[in-house]
Amino acid sequence: MIEVTTESLIPLHDVPRLLPSRGNGKRIHISAVYRWIQRGVRGVRLESVKIGGTSYTTAEALQRFADQLTQRHPVCVVPSPAGPAYRSRQVKRATQNAIAILGSAPANPANKE
Repeated sequence: MIEVTTESLIPLHDVPRLLPSRGNGKRIHISAVYRWIQRGVRGVRLESVKIGGTSYTTAEALQRFADQLTQRHPVCVVPSPAGPAYRSRQVKRATQNAIAILGSAPANPANKE
């Protein structure tokens, strides 16, 4: 929960400028910030307060939001398993390399392509 007396308030329209750009160089759209507040992401909602006619969040609330999302979905790179078409192309390339090196086709009757 946002503690108005101890946390520094940030108007929602300033949030996209505070966050890093995405991979394509574009900033997060303001509608995404409102979506994070109203619907959330994977069950986590960005905290906000409304004072007067302006909605605010805080840097601390953004940090809590990011921390909770990271805990629910740790950032790590896991290679996806190769599909059958990719694996078939790998086998075909390896066979062609073996033929180029050895000078003859392998004696495997199951490999008739």
